[in-house]
Amino acid sequence: MELASKYNPADVEGKWYQYWLDNKLFSSKPDGREPYTVVIPPPNVTGVLHMGHMLNNTIQDILVRRARMMGKNACWVPGTDHASIATEAKVVNKLAQQGIKKTDLTREEFLKHAWAWTEEHGGIILKQLRRLGASCDWDRTAFTMDEKRSQSVIKVFVDLYNKGLIYRGVRMVNWDPKALTALSDEEVIYKEEHSKLYYLRYYVANDDMSGETGAEGEIVHRDAQGRRYAVVATTRPETIMGDTAMCINPADPKNQWLKGKKVIVPLVGRVIPVIEDSYVDIEFGTGCLKVTPAHDVNDYMLGEKYNLQSIDIFNDNGTISEAAGMYVGMDRFDVREQIEKDLNAAGLLEKVEAYTNKVGFSERTNVAIEPKLSMQWFLKMQHFADMALPPVMNDELKFYPAKYKNTYRNWLENIKDWCISRQLWWGHRIPAYFLPQGGFVVAETPEEALKLAQEKSGNPSLKLEDLRQDDDCLDTWFSSWLWPISLFDGINNPGNEEIKYYYPTADLVTGPDIIFFWVARMIMAGYEYMGDMPFKNVYFTGIVRDKIGRKMSKSLGNSPDPLDLIDKYGADGVRMGMMLSAPAGNDILFDDALCEQGRNFNNKIWNAFRLVKGWEVADIEQPEYARLATEWFDAMLTKTAAEVDDLFGKYRLSEALMAVYKLFWDEFSSWYLEMVKPAYGQPIDKATYEKTLGFFDTLLKLLHPFMPFITEELWQHIYDRKEGESIMTQILNVAGNYDETIIAQFEAVKEVIGGIRTIRLQKNIAQKEALTLEVVGESPVSKYNAVIAKLCNLSAINAVAAKAEGAAAFMVGTTEYAVPLGNLINVEEELKKLEADLKYQEGFLQSVLKKLSNEKFVSKAPANVIDMERKKQADAETKIAALKESIAALKK
Repeated sequence: MELASKYNPADVEGKWYQYWLDNKLFSSKPDGREPYTVVIPPPNVTGVLHMGHMLNNTIQDILVRRARMMGKNACWVPGTDHASIATEAKVVNKLAQQGIKKTDLTREEFLKHAWAWTEEHGGIILKQLRRLGASCDWDRTAFTMDEKRSQSVIKVFVDLYNKGLIYRGVRMVNWDPKALTALSDEEVIYKEEHSKLYYLRYYVANDDMSGETGAEGEIVHRDAQGRRYAVVATTRPETIMGDTAMCINPADPKNQWLKGKKVIVPLVGRVIPVIEDSYVDIEFGTGCLKVTPAHDVNDYMLGEKYNLQSIDIFNDNGTISEAAGMYVGMDRFDVREQIEKDLNAAGLLEKVEAYTNKVGFSERTNVAIEPKLSMQWFLKMQHFADMALPPVMNDELKFYPAKYKNTYRNWLENIKDWCISRQLWWGHRIPAYFLPQGGFVVAETPEEALKLAQEKSGNPSLKLEDLRQDDDCLDTWFSSWLWPISLFDGINNPGNEEIKYYYPTADLVTGPDIIFFWVARMIMAGYEYMGDMPFKNVYFTGIVRDKIGRKMSKSLGNSPDPLDLIDKYGADGVRMGMMLSAPAGNDILFDDALCEQGRNFNNKIWNAFRLVKGWEVADIEQPEYARLATEWFDAMLTKTAAEVDDLFGKYRLSEALMAVYKLFWDEFSSWYLEMVKPAYGQPIDKATYEKTLGFFDTLLKLLHPFMPFITEELWQHIYDRKEGESIMTQILNVAGNYDETIIAQFEAVKEVIGGIRTIRLQKNIAQKEALTLEVVGESPVSKYNAVIAKLCNLSAINAVAAKAEGAAAFMVGTTEYAVPLGNLINVEEELKKLEADLKYQEGFLQSVLKKLSNEKFVSKAPANVIDMERKKQADAETKIAALKESIAALKK
């Protein structure tokens, strides 16, 4: 089969991907080989491929393909995540477009719509990954809500509850008013906001106005009528309807006069006590704190401590509830605007200042969260943190780059209990069942729950319909933390053949933004349920940014569609473009020009292969230059293969790619092929041809993990292949000895060749004109004379005691090389050129000397500027001496 004259990725990529699928080359079954397991970070079932996925999955594919070629049983397991909040929001929006509200539907009816959405959209991103070349074992594709994974989640919940690690209670949680659900602390993103600090007047209740002036250090506020009031600074005046106390620091001298008093909440009129606690920051605002136990996590703790009333003034959607008694039904942010006006009109607003503070936003819906008291399910985390911290800190489980160990440690050392319940229908429903007379039981199935309920209540006639299952579902991460175990059914069937073989997995590739959500929790689940780490190494990718450093986003319009890039540059070109700019853990400044560089490299490989396959082969003796060339490139290839192996071991993948890129482009194409290429119309000897094909074979294997499609296409053309054979399953031998001296000597050979080529260029001597090379003394690279002679078209290389008159010379190390010019140049023209150059250099020298003789310049200019001028003087003097010598030699 003939190769096309130009490389067209569209002709190659689909064909070979189908070939790999048809021959089951991605599939893995336990056998005697060393396993190499990677589990995909499951993308959201609602998602489509973006640049972050491209980077992450390219890296995974490189590692997996490399492992296959190292003789390992590589198993890359794909799957998707049900993404409770994101998917439910999509389904709710779709229903709204049809005029249906979620509240109009039963849970079962809503879930039918959610499953229909999942079936329609769920496979899109995985299909797109095939375009990239992802070599996943697609037969193993899993979904976090499929039967096995769902059973695993419920089993784990019941187990942890029975161990006393899961509990239920009313706690302050982060509430998302848009998604209408609680969030864990890790799902809250804090952003800096330019807001306002409102100073409100809290009048003293039943004030007898005693104490005309405060004691020393006290600050007593009075209005025009002499009434006393305290001033409270707050960023959230809309929460005053929930105030149930004011708090001062007992050690604060300025507020001593408030001890034992009661104050009136502005506008609301509620009389509340002044309590004292050292929690209050004396320096912030006025030192007086309004306490709203239902709407601030710290106020909640004060409320618990001092037994304060808790008034929840917000509905779940962020509007004001009936309990507030004012502004009922208004949105919280509209109230903030209105209450400022109302407080001002009532003379209750002391002042307003601009203020910058950090506000928590929902990671999923990007709305400001509300701290809210809510009945939720929690998982005690200290037990897990104690297990999960040492292996990472001791480097038993390695992070690349290692800097993320500190991030990990900080989180685990300050761990809080995990709020695992969500007020959603799409997800794993919490397996808790409430009894008619109160209390609940937790069980894997309704039948088991009924049995437990009958025992607990002492009522054997209790029926299933008497029990009410908890409406909440579990946090999505509660399923994905089991991913490396549940993919091999290790929860439902502990110790099965697959979990024993594939677990622990080898490498996890993920973003550092989910180090808490997912990485840490998988490590916890691994030690809890397998007694071992879930993976041995974690490779953290950077964030893909545009070429000017902005994070890619739809709103900025700076994020290219990965599939468009593949259409334009080919998957191999895009993969290479991504990897050239992707050092572990560092952000990637992505530019289409990198993909273009990748495409150009594809073309280079293609053209080099066509050149080699186009040679006529004859059974003739191998020339000396070809023997030397193959000996040298063999050493270069072995050395680079070892370097690449070392770089893979350190997860420096972009450097590994660059090493192979340079080997192919610079050493193989620019040097080796030029050395062995037969003269026009002449055949190549069989030994060199076979050796060159062998080199190509190894180069393609080194490149294959990075560029799977073009390497498969060309590898199939090197020799006659059998159906089902693939470069994917070829063993890449990275061990081997090489002679470093050959490589070092050849660097000197390149300099000699470069020197001769420069003379040809400068003297305008055509390549077809044969030259003689003189070596003054003995050449340290004389064994390569045959190579030098071929590449430089030399008729002879002679050792001489002194160079010929008028010869053009250059130095390599301590050896002088010269090319006698004889009749090769037009003396008259050369003299004109040299004399013009001499005139220029002499003029330049005069301008430098003039500067240096100027006392003003020398006394005022910085030392480095004067040094630079003196260097210019020395360089010009050297050039002038050389030019004069050349002119004198030509005039003889």
